[in-house]
Amino acid sequence: MVKRIKHSLEYLIDKSLQKKTSEAEENLLNDFVSNEYKNSNWDETAMGSSDEASINIFENIQFRIEKKKTFNPFLKYMAAASILFLIGLGVLFKPSISTAKQLTFKTLDIPKSIQLSDGSKIYLAANSLFKYPEKFDADERKVSLLKGNAFFEVAKDRKHPFIIQSGDLKTRVVGTSFHIQLSKSKCEVIVVTGKVNVAAKGQNVDLVPNEEALFTENKLTKQMAEKAYLVNWYNTDITLNQTTLKQVIAILQYKYGISFEYKNDKVLDMRLTVFIKKEASLESVLEQINYITNLKFKVYDEIVKEN
Repeated sequence: MVKRIKHSLEYLIDKSLQKKTSEAEENLLNDFVSNEYKNSNWDETAMGSSDEASINIFENIQFRIEKKKTFNPFLKYMAAASILFLIGLGVLFKPSISTAKQLTFKTLDIPKSIQLSDGSKIYLAANSLFKYPEKFDADERKVSLLKGNAFFEVAKDRKHPFIIQSGDLKTRVVGTSFHIQLSKSKCEVIVVTGKVNVAAKGQNVDLVPNEEALFTENKLTKQMAEKAYLVNWYNTDITLNQTTLKQVIAILQYKYGISFEYKNDKVLDMRLTVFIKKEASLESVLEQINYITNLKFKVYDEIVKEN
């Protein structure tokens, strides 16, 4: 009986994907899936959020097919409900869920770096928070940037994609280097080497070196990145030669996880040369800027204000 149910379910789903179902078969499948999805018991502890699971299934299917515009969004519920139903019958293998201990890495007023179990290096800006497993033991290497900014140097492993969740944005790579900047209003991904896929709310883009993805107001766009941003600001000394104050501030925001407030936008066009040592404090950099420009920037918690 179980085998017959499983076979029928798989047959109908496969037929629906090929758009070969009759109207009666499609209605039957939709009614079944909707009912199973609504009435299923989901173990949050073992399996995580049911909403997140259905979204992940949907996005993974999208990632693997080319005709995304004709894809039926209802399939995310179909996939989630089918998994729940088959698990309930005991006929589906248990999903590959990482049981590794989850750790957090937090920075305060200076950037710091960490090496993960797969050899990947993460350079975290000041005032940032990163979550990762003690050891990768699943098909995918999943981590989360919960707050702030980071530069990723991901160890290459084609069999185990590296996935970073940062707010609504999901960044998927095999082995490459890139920036992720996360704030309350937006999230940016800037690629330095390799190829990166970025997805959010049913949208996704592929990025190559010198390209940037920006997600803000629920819209994902791709654009060229400014050359000044294509370095690992956290792990090298930086010389900004005759650079606008606007660009200097942008890099300081990424490196130190702070925001700026100034009295007049015109000061942003000023050009200056600034040297930033790898382990320099924000205060020491501001001293340089204040001396060169005669401005009076001062740090107040995570905000730099012009006095």
